[in-house]
Amino acid sequence: MKLNCLILAVCLVVPAGSVLAEGDPVAGANTFKLCAACHNATDAKNKVGPSLMGVVGRPVASVEGFKYSKAMTEFGADGKVWTEELLAQYLPKPRELVKGTTMSFAGVKKPEDVANLIAYLKNPPAN
Repeated sequence: MKLNCLILAVCLVVPAGSVLAEGDPVAGANTFKLCAACHNATDAKNKVGPSLMGVVGRPVASVEGFKYSKAMTEFGADGKVWTEELLAQYLPKPRELVKGTTMSFAGVKKPEDVANLIAYLKNPPAN
């Protein structure tokens, strides 16, 4: 009975989304493989897409030396920053959030994969 009460108390205090929002960076490294053809997250070198090293907390369209699409530049023109929340909106449907972006990636569909990917991007291990 005490265990059931404890489980119920935890469920009432900790919203389900907050547990998922933490994400697993190890699983996120696996999800990042979808991105790795065009991006890297462990150094500042741009590929077809900009480096994602330090993306969480960075202003949108701000990587020096990378030529962003007009759509992405306009999306970030008002000072948007890649917060965890904005990335959580962007990653499932990038072309829907930034209409006209040249990024052809369709998005990360599973919410747990999005949370894991964000956890990885926050602190990717060095290669």
